[in-house]
Amino acid sequence: MARMRAIEAAVLILKKEGVDTAFGVPGAAINPMYAALKKIGGIDHVLARHVEGASHMAEGYTRTAPGNIGLCIGTSGPAGTDMITGLYSAAADSIPILCITGQAPVAKLHKEDFQAVDIEAIAKPVTKMAVTIREAGQIPGTFQKAFYEMRSGRPGPVLLDLPIDVQMTEIEFDIDLYEPMAPSKTSATKAQAKKALEMLNEADKPVLVAGGGIINADASDLLREFAELVNVPVIQTLRGWGTLSDEHPLMTGRMGCQANHRYGNATYLESDFVFGIGNRWANRHTGDLNTYTKGRKFIHVDIEPTQIGRVFSPDLGIASDAHDALSVFIEVAQEMKANGDLKDRTEWVASCAERKRTMLRREDFDCTPVKPQRIYHEMNKAFGPETRYVSTIGLAQIAANQFLHVHQPRHWINACQAGPLGWTMPAALGVVKADPSKPVVAISGDYDFQFLVEELAVGAQFNLPYIHVLINNAYLGLIRQAQRAFDIDYCVQLSFENQNAPEVKEYGVDHKRVVEGLGCKAIRVDQPQDIGSALEQAKEWLQKYKVPVVVEVLTERVTNIAMGPDIDKVVEFEETIDL
Repeated sequence: MARMRAIEAAVLILKKEGVDTAFGVPGAAINPMYAALKKIGGIDHVLARHVEGASHMAEGYTRTAPGNIGLCIGTSGPAGTDMITGLYSAAADSIPILCITGQAPVAKLHKEDFQAVDIEAIAKPVTKMAVTIREAGQIPGTFQKAFYEMRSGRPGPVLLDLPIDVQMTEIEFDIDLYEPMAPSKTSATKAQAKKALEMLNEADKPVLVAGGGIINADASDLLREFAELVNVPVIQTLRGWGTLSDEHPLMTGRMGCQANHRYGNATYLESDFVFGIGNRWANRHTGDLNTYTKGRKFIHVDIEPTQIGRVFSPDLGIASDAHDALSVFIEVAQEMKANGDLKDRTEWVASCAERKRTMLRREDFDCTPVKPQRIYHEMNKAFGPETRYVSTIGLAQIAANQFLHVHQPRHWINACQAGPLGWTMPAALGVVKADPSKPVVAISGDYDFQFLVEELAVGAQFNLPYIHVLINNAYLGLIRQAQRAFDIDYCVQLSFENQNAPEVKEYGVDHKRVVEGLGCKAIRVDQPQDIGSALEQAKEWLQKYKVPVVVEVLTERVTNIAMGPDIDKVVEFEETIDL
């Protein structure tokens, strides 16, 4: 055993649990941790410009590869409250991140000390575990439990709050005797699998709904194997995008009220059986539940037992990790196939493929001002299957889901349920930090881009190159479209005459100058024929300058993207293609 400061023990534990990168902002109450990070070494640190930005970087880092846990560090008081949006985003999408905050001394926690806030109480609703550690001897065990909680069951974030005197107290600790706890998870039984396959076999027009739990469980290969074995079409949720390549013959689209394909919604409305794995029946996926459930039977597989029946009661619920469930489903399906018991689905699969081939939306508009659909058309030509896309919310994200092509898990990284504006940029930086070997392309509208734009300086300082496609209509476009229901266009225009930059016309903010002032590179285009060459130049600049490159496209001010109040009531505002 060795005698050391408790915070030094914490840093040693972080390393043994696999943490090698931190995103944060130092401050007085967390400086003992920074001293320990410098003394011990082995954990790289990225200095954010805003603590919320650091928390989103941590989430992007986690989402990039199996086993990653992003670490965010901040001081006491406002640093912790700044992390709440990041914790909420991670919790909403079942993403494990660890947030560590400094705190006032234990004896002053009830005395309204400077920057002393009860962050434990504030964070509890958006974490799996939030604890203010008041005894130095509890640091090793609490950190051990934190990693266990983040990895067990439905993954999620944890906040640990460390009073400064607790950090500095000496304890006896031996890292060689520390062992991470094996995470717990529920697993499907063979009896459950047999029942599920019997129900599937009875259906005439079944679909598999692949959710983000499959990606969390690193089970995309098993999903593909299972789908091919039973020959059943797959609809991917927004979080499940990439579990199956968009080019796979069984990938029959995404569906929903917003992020949808025409053919995805049409196929679902033809189905009679839904086999959901690792999904949560999110309302923008289902639309009105009466429409979604009418005439269909359901199986729901989820790692968290209390998720089953939360939105509606399935005909069969199975509490299981997606990897374990798919493994036993495959085992049973192989036995059924060997006995000649699997139903032939050739006709149903062919009809789904025909909808996918013919029910398309137009994207090759060549008019000026630029229609945003043309941007995605050019992106699909410029970026290959290795590209990781990052986005959060708004018309830009919804259209990206309708038009872009994704081929691998963890290549569509999206804050789906929380959808916090500003998330895209720091999350993309976290993705690049986690895996600089693959190209990263972020997609934002102008308002999302402006929310945490200062984080571009982080990309310049730490050489975290990625391409940020900025779709600028100088509007809160999604909110403007939603305001149509109230017959208003109110408080959603971002346009103004910029006296310092007449070249941006009514678009207001000179993003190019802002980006360059933060140490990055920028290209602005306003003609459809220039988009492709701008993306190619951006790729060249990434290699040359090793900083983020922003490609801003000035688009038409008003574009309505296909969406509607229900999955059978999606309004197609622009041209569609029926081949």
